[in-house]
Amino acid sequence: MAAPAEQSDERVSARVAAEAWESLFRAQVNLMRRFEAAGDFAPIRSREYDVLFTLSRAPEQRLRLRDLNEHVLLSQPSLSRMVERLEGRGLVRRDPATDDARGLVVVLTAEGLALQRHVARQHVRSIRRHVGGALNEEELRTLTELTGRLRAYRP
Repeated sequence: MAAPAEQSDERVSARVAAEAWESLFRAQVNLMRRFEAAGDFAPIRSREYDVLFTLSRAPEQRLRLRDLNEHVLLSQPSLSRMVERLEGRGLVRRDPATDDARGLVVVLTAEGLALQRHVARQHVRSIRRHVGGALNEEELRTLTELTGRLRAYRP
């Protein structure tokens, strides 16, 4: 796919942009409902999995709490409470930041990593069925490119 041409806001219809956003958002909601109905995330919740998944991809499987918060769809107070619950279950631990006495680093434990990998295997099977069943490989690559551009775009 060719790189997007520089477009002014006037060249993009607000209605078309809103329709595209609404379609993308509704597709994501619909798929998440299917994944949850299939039990993809059991024995944890999807948002807990999101935290474990994000940590599993971080350098040394650790992130400052504020950096973790930038990657998940939770408010900072909700994330703090969730991290406390995950720590209580032995899935993460909280360490003081070495460069800031007030900072906090969330670290994925071996038990948390094992659970994340178990859930990931279940979830990938559903992704393949629901997403890979609807789109061919070329369409999936295009979707990946387009959503990457949306995440990277800063007006």
